[in-house]
Amino acid sequence: MEQTLKITNVLSDPTRYHIYQYITKRHQEVTVQEIADNFNIHPNVARLHLSKLEDVNMLISETKKTGKGGRPSRLYRLSDEVIQLNFPFRDYQLLSRIAMESMIQLGEEGKKALYITGKKFGTEMIEQELSRIPNGTQLTFEQKLNSLKNAATMAGFYPEFEVNEDQTKIYFQIFNCPFREIAAEHAETVCNTHYEFLKGMFETLFNSVELVEKDNMIEGCSTCSYQAMVTN
Repeated sequence: MEQTLKITNVLSDPTRYHIYQYITKRHQEVTVQEIADNFNIHPNVARLHLSKLEDVNMLISETKKTGKGGRPSRLYRLSDEVIQLNFPFRDYQLLSRIAMESMIQLGEEGKKALYITGKKFGTEMIEQELSRIPNGTQLTFEQKLNSLKNAATMAGFYPEFEVNEDQTKIYFQIFNCPFREIAAEHAETVCNTHYEFLKGMFETLFNSVELVEKDNMIEGCSTCSYQAMVTN
């Protein structure tokens, strides 16, 4: 609870909140000067905001040479630590690990139930997004894509999407896995559950979906990436 209050206090500053949002969407390291330029603030003020975010483990930093000569720059990026902002505080990671381990101990039937749960969770995340759209609205492809982005972001995945010209293929990358700690011990089960979660999201929005995994963080890749072939 104490950590949650610290994080909430840090994010109560609007500029600091928007800086954090900027970094989550940037998907790469940022410098003090980049933040200063983008938010039209003095570098010392930018440094203060970044330091506050680092103090509560939302960011981490290291000093690197830029290759342009001169002094090394301090670069900031998202922390690997999963940030939880729940009132009252609830350790979803612990609950997830216990639930997964219990399901795994039940053998194949337990894993099957876990995958069904993952898919249902993905479906409900999208349905929550759709509930904000007036009933009877014929969704455009852009609205469906925005629903995917919003739901995936809410789930903590920090996604990035690309679409081909005829809108039949969606390529997307996930820059953060909320279940990374659990996946270290149960990689196959967690990744399969994650796959079903994504499938549930897509199948709620599109008439048909063929979802293919391309890259996986657990295998050493920088992101989890997928290609979805869809019909609107």
